[in-house]
Amino acid sequence: MSRILRASGYVALTIQMLWGIGQVYLLSPMGSGLPQVSVGAHAHFGILSILAVVTGFAIERTALTGTLRSVAVWGFVVGQWALPATILMEMVAPPLLITAYLWGALLTISMAIIAYGTITAPEAEGASPRTTPGD
Repeated sequence: MSRILRASGYVALTIQMLWGIGQVYLLSPMGSGLPQVSVGAHAHFGILSILAVVTGFAIERTALTGTLRSVAVWGFVVGQWALPATILMEMVAPPLLITAYLWGALLTISMAIIAYGTITAPEAEGASPRTTPGD
């Protein structure tokens, strides 16, 4: 399941970078400009994508299994994509912006589950790099 998070993050980062290239053109003197909401959605998309990659690696160090792990992973993936999409929907269907609370809650629940899994994970000897004074 950690692969799902990492893949979602990397795919989204690729899309976010293409989106950024498009925004640079549209903001340049040749471009036609773009709505401010597009810049905000781009930023949310980028940050959540980076967090998906990091979380994909970090979840391996948790004690999460079964349903809790599934909710943490899939809740984050859905929130990662739906929150920026909802922000963009403000341009065409402003009433749908209310669903941002749902996606934000889903992301918060996912992070809380991952925090719980991290706190309750047994400390594995040799699992983290250790430095010595000579390093």
